[in-house]
Amino acid sequence: MSKKMNLLMFSGEYDKALAALLLANTAKELDVDVTMFFAFWGLFLIRDPEKATSEDKSIYESMFGMVTPKGPEELPLSRMNMAGLGKQMLLEMMEEDKTPSLTDFLNGARKKGVKFYACKLSVDVMGFKEDELLPEVEIITAKEYLVDALASDMQLFI
Repeated sequence: MSKKMNLLMFSGEYDKALAALLLANTAKELDVDVTMFFAFWGLFLIRDPEKATSEDKSIYESMFGMVTPKGPEELPLSRMNMAGLGKQMLLEMMEEDKTPSLTDFLNGARKKGVKFYACKLSVDVMGFKEDELLPEVEIITAKEYLVDALASDMQLFI
């Protein structure tokens, strides 16, 4: 019997993204079908840092793009960020323990076939262009997301 897990990624914080991707990768190793739906701040996790652009954007969208994280490694910590010092400490502790980086977990999920969806409303409001997102990301509506979530055995909001 096939199991299905659905994660709604609302947070744009490094430690929360790390936890979500750890769960997604582990579930895939257990042969669980995994869907991740990214809304608002969660979109920064699936933003391709090489493709961020201000082309064809309003002045507000361009300004917003300049002051927000360009990709996963620029995400702050949810607690004790301390202007980046806390995150640097966490990264050093992770390195000492030979823990993979957030990008490693993200790439692992991509290779394992985790399905990535971006909220259409969030993409529009936040001023993202489809080209700025990772190629695996499909933009869907909240209704489409809910149909998927309702068919899941487990739903998590992070």
